[in-house]
Amino acid sequence: MQMDWLSVSFPVSGVHTWLWLPPLVAFVLSFFCSMVGISGAFLLMPFQMSALGFAGPSASATNLVFNLFATPGGVWRYVREGRMFWALAGLITLGSLPGIVLGFYLRVLYLPDAARFKLFVGVVLLLLSWRLLAEFVPWKSTRQQAATIASSPDMSLRIRHAGLKRVTFVFQGEEHGFSTFAMLALAFVVGIIGGTYGIGGGAIIAPFCIAVFRLPVHAVAGAALAGTFATSLAGVAVYSFLPLPGGGYAAPDWWLGSLFGLGGLAGMYLGAAFQRHVPQRVLKGALGVLLAGLGGFNLL
Repeated sequence: MQMDWLSVSFPVSGVHTWLWLPPLVAFVLSFFCSMVGISGAFLLMPFQMSALGFAGPSASATNLVFNLFATPGGVWRYVREGRMFWALAGLITLGSLPGIVLGFYLRVLYLPDAARFKLFVGVVLLLLSWRLLAEFVPWKSTRQQAATIASSPDMSLRIRHAGLKRVTFVFQGEEHGFSTFAMLALAFVVGIIGGTYGIGGGAIIAPFCIAVFRLPVHAVAGAALAGTFATSLAGVAVYSFLPLPGGGYAAPDWWLGSLFGLGGLAGMYLGAAFQRHVPQRVLKGALGVLLAGLGGFNLL
Protein backbone atom coordinates (compact mmCIF):
# COMPACT_ATOMS: atom_id res chain seq x y z
CA MET A 1 0.00 0.00 0.00
CA GLN A 2 1.43 3.37 -1.06
CA MET A 3 0.37 6.63 0.59
CA ASP A 4 0.81 10.23 -0.49
CA TRP A 5 -0.50 12.20 2.49
CA LEU A 6 -4.24 11.49 2.43
CA SER A 7 -4.25 9.79 -0.98
CA VAL A 8 -3.62 6.05 -0.97
CA SER A 9 -3.06 3.29 -3.54
CA PHE A 10 -3.84 -0.37 -2.87
CA PRO A 11 -1.65 -2.65 -5.02
CA VAL A 12 -3.80 -5.78 -4.62
CA SER A 13 -7.01 -4.19 -5.91
CA GLY A 14 -5.50 -1.34 -7.91
CA VAL A 15 -7.79 1.11 -6.10
CA HIS A 16 -6.57 4.70 -5.64
CA THR A 17 -8.62 6.90 -3.32
CA TRP A 18 -8.56 9.15 -0.27
CA LEU A 19 -7.51 7.49 2.98
CA TRP A 20 -10.58 8.76 4.83
CA LEU A 21 -13.18 7.77 2.21
CA PRO A 22 -13.49 3.97 2.78
CA PRO A 23 -13.97 4.20 6.59
CA LEU A 24 -16.37 7.14 6.25
CA VAL A 25 -18.58 5.37 3.69
CA ALA A 26 -18.50 2.16 5.76
CA PHE A 27 -19.42 4.04 8.95
CA VAL A 28 -22.49 5.68 7.42
CA LEU A 29 -23.74 2.49 5.76
CA SER A 30 -23.11 0.33 8.82
CA PHE A 31 -24.80 2.75 11.21
CA PHE A 32 -28.13 2.52 9.41
CA CYS A 33 -27.93 -1.08 8.16
CA SER A 34 -26.98 -2.60 11.52
CA MET A 35 -30.37 -1.52 12.87
CA VAL A 36 -32.03 -4.16 10.69
CA GLY A 37 -29.34 -6.83 11.06
CA ILE A 38 -27.42 -6.08 7.87
CA SER A 39 -23.72 -5.27 7.97
CA GLY A 40 -23.75 -2.85 5.04
CA ALA A 41 -21.47 -5.06 2.91
CA PHE A 42 -24.10 -5.41 0.19
CA LEU A 43 -24.11 -1.62 -0.19
CA LEU A 44 -20.32 -1.48 -0.24
CA MET A 45 -20.24 -3.65 -3.36
CA PRO A 46 -21.95 -1.06 -5.60
CA PHE A 47 -19.61 1.56 -4.09
CA GLN A 48 -16.56 -0.56 -4.89
CA MET A 49 -17.74 -1.22 -8.44
CA SER A 50 -18.96 2.29 -9.32
CA ALA A 51 -16.80 4.66 -7.25
CA LEU A 52 -13.58 2.66 -6.84
CA GLY A 53 -13.65 0.59 -10.04
CA PHE A 54 -13.09 -2.67 -8.14
CA ALA A 55 -15.41 -5.41 -9.42
CA GLY A 56 -13.51 -8.71 -9.71
CA PRO A 57 -13.95 -11.77 -7.46
CA SER A 58 -11.43 -10.23 -5.06
CA ALA A 59 -13.94 -7.43 -4.44
CA SER A 60 -16.34 -9.99 -2.96
CA ALA A 61 -13.56 -11.34 -0.75
CA THR A 62 -12.69 -7.79 0.36
CA ASN A 63 -16.31 -7.23 1.34
CA LEU A 64 -16.10 -10.29 3.58
CA VAL A 65 -12.99 -8.86 5.27
CA PHE A 66 -15.04 -5.76 6.04
CA ASN A 67 -17.57 -7.99 7.80
CA LEU A 68 -14.87 -9.58 9.96
CA PHE A 69 -13.87 -6.19 11.33
CA ALA A 70 -17.28 -4.50 11.45
CA THR A 71 -19.84 -7.03 12.68
CA PRO A 72 -18.31 -7.67 16.17
CA GLY A 73 -19.23 -4.10 17.15
CA GLY A 74 -22.92 -4.66 16.48
CA VAL A 75 -22.93 -8.18 17.89
CA TRP A 76 -21.32 -7.04 21.13
CA ARG A 77 -23.86 -4.26 21.57
CA TYR A 78 -26.82 -6.63 21.10
CA VAL A 79 -25.28 -9.16 23.51
CA ARG A 80 -24.58 -6.44 26.06
CA GLU A 81 -28.21 -5.33 25.98
CA GLY A 82 -29.53 -8.90 26.23
CA ARG A 83 -31.06 -8.80 22.76
CA MET A 84 -29.11 -11.61 21.06
CA PHE A 85 -31.23 -14.43 19.58
CA TRP A 86 -28.63 -17.21 19.78
CA ALA A 87 -30.91 -19.97 18.49
CA LEU A 88 -31.58 -18.06 15.28
CA ALA A 89 -27.90 -17.09 14.93
CA GLY A 90 -26.92 -20.76 15.11
CA LEU A 91 -29.43 -21.81 12.44
CA ILE A 92 -28.30 -19.01 10.12
CA THR A 93 -24.68 -20.06 10.49
CA LEU A 94 -25.33 -23.79 10.10
CA GLY A 95 -27.45 -23.35 6.99
CA SER A 96 -25.30 -20.71 5.32
CA LEU A 97 -21.86 -22.31 5.52
CA PRO A 98 -22.37 -24.91 2.72
CA GLY A 99 -23.92 -22.23 0.53
CA ILE A 100 -20.85 -20.02 0.88
CA VAL A 101 -18.72 -22.58 -0.97
CA LEU A 102 -21.27 -22.94 -3.78
CA GLY A 103 -21.54 -19.16 -4.01
CA PHE A 104 -17.78 -18.88 -4.51
CA TYR A 105 -17.87 -21.16 -7.54
CA LEU A 106 -20.91 -19.37 -8.93
CA ARG A 107 -18.99 -16.09 -8.67
CA VAL A 108 -15.74 -17.24 -10.31
CA LEU A 109 -17.27 -19.51 -12.97
CA TYR A 110 -20.34 -17.58 -14.15
CA LEU A 111 -20.14 -14.02 -12.81
CA PRO A 112 -16.47 -12.94 -13.09
CA ASP A 113 -17.02 -9.82 -15.22
CA ALA A 114 -18.52 -6.57 -13.99
CA ALA A 115 -21.50 -6.45 -16.40
CA ARG A 116 -22.99 -9.83 -15.48
CA PHE A 117 -22.20 -9.36 -11.82
CA LYS A 118 -23.95 -5.96 -11.69
CA LEU A 119 -27.04 -7.62 -13.21
CA PHE A 120 -26.94 -10.26 -10.48
CA VAL A 121 -26.51 -7.58 -7.80
CA GLY A 122 -29.44 -5.58 -9.16
CA VAL A 123 -31.79 -8.58 -9.13
CA VAL A 124 -30.82 -9.49 -5.55
CA LEU A 125 -31.36 -5.95 -4.28
CA LEU A 126 -34.73 -5.59 -6.01
CA LEU A 127 -35.87 -8.92 -4.59
CA LEU A 128 -34.97 -7.79 -1.09
CA SER A 129 -36.71 -4.45 -1.53
CA TRP A 130 -39.88 -6.16 -2.75
CA ARG A 131 -39.87 -8.43 0.30
CA LEU A 132 -39.49 -5.49 2.67
CA LEU A 133 -41.98 -3.13 1.04
CA ALA A 134 -44.71 -5.74 0.43
CA GLU A 135 -46.32 -5.07 3.82
CA PHE A 136 -46.74 -1.36 3.08
CA VAL A 137 -49.52 -1.91 0.58
CA PRO A 138 -52.78 -0.25 1.73
CA TRP A 139 -54.63 -3.44 2.76
CA LYS A 140 -51.85 -4.34 5.21
CA SER A 141 -51.06 -0.90 6.61
CA THR A 142 -53.91 -0.76 9.14
CA ARG A 143 -53.02 -4.11 10.65
CA GLN A 144 -49.33 -3.23 10.90
CA GLN A 145 -50.04 0.12 12.52
CA ALA A 146 -52.28 -1.53 15.09
CA ALA A 147 -49.54 -4.02 15.92
CA THR A 148 -47.06 -1.20 16.34
CA ILE A 149 -49.30 0.72 18.69
CA ALA A 150 -49.99 -2.36 20.80
CA SER A 151 -46.31 -3.35 21.13
CA SER A 152 -44.46 -3.05 24.42
CA PRO A 153 -41.32 -0.94 24.92
CA ASP A 154 -39.64 -3.96 26.52
CA MET A 155 -36.90 -5.27 24.19
CA SER A 156 -36.12 -8.49 26.06
CA LEU A 157 -36.49 -11.78 24.19
CA ARG A 158 -37.57 -15.04 25.86
CA ILE A 159 -37.17 -18.42 24.18
CA ARG A 160 -40.27 -20.54 24.77
CA HIS A 161 -39.21 -23.61 22.79
CA ALA A 162 -36.15 -24.46 20.65
CA GLY A 163 -36.48 -27.92 19.11
CA LEU A 164 -35.61 -29.83 15.96
CA LYS A 165 -38.94 -28.96 14.34
CA ARG A 166 -39.81 -25.48 15.59
CA VAL A 167 -38.50 -22.49 17.53
CA THR A 168 -40.89 -20.20 19.40
CA PHE A 169 -40.17 -17.09 21.44
CA VAL A 170 -41.89 -14.14 23.08
CA PHE A 171 -40.95 -10.57 22.15
CA GLN A 172 -42.77 -7.39 23.21
CA GLY A 173 -45.64 -9.43 24.65
CA GLU A 174 -46.29 -11.41 21.43
CA GLU A 175 -45.37 -15.00 20.59
CA HIS A 176 -43.49 -15.66 17.35
CA GLY A 177 -42.15 -18.83 15.81
CA PHE A 178 -40.70 -20.49 12.73
CA SER A 179 -39.91 -23.93 11.33
CA THR A 180 -36.35 -25.05 12.02
CA PHE A 181 -36.09 -26.87 8.68
CA ALA A 182 -37.49 -23.92 6.73
CA MET A 183 -35.00 -21.55 8.37
CA LEU A 184 -32.08 -23.88 7.54
CA ALA A 185 -33.24 -24.16 3.92
CA LEU A 186 -33.56 -20.40 3.62
CA ALA A 187 -30.13 -19.91 5.17
CA PHE A 188 -28.62 -22.33 2.65
CA VAL A 189 -30.04 -20.40 -0.32
CA VAL A 190 -29.02 -17.11 1.25
CA GLY A 191 -25.53 -18.52 1.83
CA ILE A 192 -25.17 -19.16 -1.91
CA ILE A 193 -26.20 -15.60 -2.70
CA GLY A 194 -24.06 -14.21 0.11
CA GLY A 195 -20.98 -16.14 -1.00
CA THR A 196 -21.43 -14.92 -4.55
CA TYR A 197 -22.03 -11.32 -3.54
CA GLY A 198 -19.41 -11.19 -0.78
CA ILE A 199 -21.78 -10.22 2.03
CA GLY A 200 -21.79 -13.29 4.27
CA GLY A 201 -24.65 -15.73 4.78
CA GLY A 202 -26.47 -13.73 7.44
CA ALA A 203 -26.36 -10.41 5.69
CA ILE A 204 -29.46 -10.77 3.52
CA ILE A 205 -31.35 -13.28 5.62
CA ALA A 206 -32.70 -10.52 7.88
CA PRO A 207 -35.12 -9.12 5.27
CA PHE A 208 -36.39 -12.63 4.54
CA CYS A 209 -36.85 -13.37 8.25
CA ILE A 210 -38.80 -10.15 8.57
CA ALA A 211 -40.93 -10.52 5.43
CA VAL A 212 -41.37 -14.29 5.05
CA PHE A 213 -41.34 -15.52 8.66
CA ARG A 214 -42.91 -12.31 10.01
CA LEU A 215 -40.30 -11.96 12.74
CA PRO A 216 -39.79 -8.55 14.41
CA VAL A 217 -36.84 -6.47 13.22
CA HIS A 218 -35.57 -5.77 16.72
CA ALA A 219 -35.40 -9.50 17.50
CA VAL A 220 -33.72 -10.55 14.24
CA ALA A 221 -30.98 -7.92 13.87
CA GLY A 222 -28.44 -9.23 16.37
CA ALA A 223 -28.74 -12.85 15.22
CA ALA A 224 -28.30 -11.87 11.57
CA LEU A 225 -25.11 -9.95 12.36
CA ALA A 226 -23.74 -12.87 14.38
CA GLY A 227 -24.46 -15.19 11.46
CA THR A 228 -22.80 -12.73 9.09
CA PHE A 229 -19.57 -12.79 11.11
CA ALA A 230 -19.38 -16.60 11.21
CA THR A 231 -20.08 -17.10 7.52
CA SER A 232 -17.81 -14.23 6.47
CA LEU A 233 -14.95 -15.95 8.28
CA ALA A 234 -15.60 -19.05 6.19
CA GLY A 235 -16.02 -16.97 3.06
CA VAL A 236 -12.65 -15.25 3.43
CA ALA A 237 -11.00 -18.66 3.79
CA VAL A 238 -12.80 -19.97 0.69
CA TYR A 239 -11.80 -17.01 -1.48
CA SER A 240 -8.23 -17.06 -0.15
CA PHE A 241 -7.43 -20.76 -0.44
CA LEU A 242 -9.66 -22.31 -3.12
CA PRO A 243 -7.99 -21.93 -6.54
CA LEU A 244 -9.68 -20.23 -9.46
CA PRO A 245 -10.50 -22.32 -12.56
CA GLY A 246 -7.73 -20.62 -14.56
CA GLY A 247 -5.21 -20.72 -11.75
CA GLY A 248 -4.42 -18.31 -8.93
CA TYR A 249 -6.67 -17.13 -6.12
CA ALA A 250 -9.29 -14.43 -5.48
CA ALA A 251 -7.65 -13.27 -2.27
CA PRO A 252 -9.05 -10.12 -0.65
CA ASP A 253 -7.39 -6.74 -0.45
CA TRP A 254 -6.76 -6.82 3.31
CA TRP A 255 -5.70 -3.16 3.56
CA LEU A 256 -8.79 -1.85 1.79
CA GLY A 257 -11.07 -4.29 3.60
CA SER A 258 -9.57 -3.28 6.95
CA LEU A 259 -10.17 0.41 6.28
CA PHE A 260 -13.79 -0.36 5.44
CA GLY A 261 -13.97 -2.53 8.54
CA LEU A 262 -12.72 0.10 10.98
CA GLY A 263 -15.42 2.53 9.90
CA GLY A 264 -17.99 -0.26 9.96
CA LEU A 265 -17.01 -1.32 13.48
CA ALA A 266 -17.87 2.10 14.90
CA GLY A 267 -20.97 2.45 12.74
CA MET A 268 -22.42 -0.92 13.75
CA TYR A 269 -21.85 -0.41 17.46
CA LEU A 270 -23.61 2.97 17.43
CA GLY A 271 -26.35 1.75 15.08
CA ALA A 272 -27.13 -1.23 17.32
CA ALA A 273 -27.32 1.11 20.33
CA PHE A 274 -29.63 3.53 18.51
CA GLN A 275 -31.89 0.84 17.06
CA ARG A 276 -34.18 0.47 20.07
CA HIS A 277 -35.30 4.09 19.64
CA VAL A 278 -36.45 3.70 15.99
CA PRO A 279 -39.91 2.24 15.15
CA GLN A 280 -39.90 -1.01 13.21
CA ARG A 281 -41.91 0.34 10.27
CA VAL A 282 -39.48 3.22 9.81
CA LEU A 283 -36.54 0.81 9.68
CA LYS A 284 -38.20 -1.54 7.21
CA GLY A 285 -39.58 1.16 4.95
CA ALA A 286 -36.31 3.11 4.71
CA LEU A 287 -34.29 -0.01 3.96
CA GLY A 288 -36.76 -1.19 1.33
CA VAL A 289 -36.64 2.12 -0.53
CA LEU A 290 -32.84 2.18 -0.41
CA LEU A 291 -32.58 -1.36 -1.77
CA ALA A 292 -34.98 -0.56 -4.60
CA GLY A 293 -32.91 2.45 -5.63
CA LEU A 294 -29.62 0.58 -5.56
CA GLY A 295 -31.10 -2.40 -7.38
CA GLY A 296 -32.40 -0.20 -10.17
CA PHE A 297 -29.06 1.61 -10.43
CA ASN A 298 -27.19 -1.67 -10.93
CA LEU A 299 -29.60 -2.77 -13.67
CA LEU A 300 -29.03 0.40 -15.72
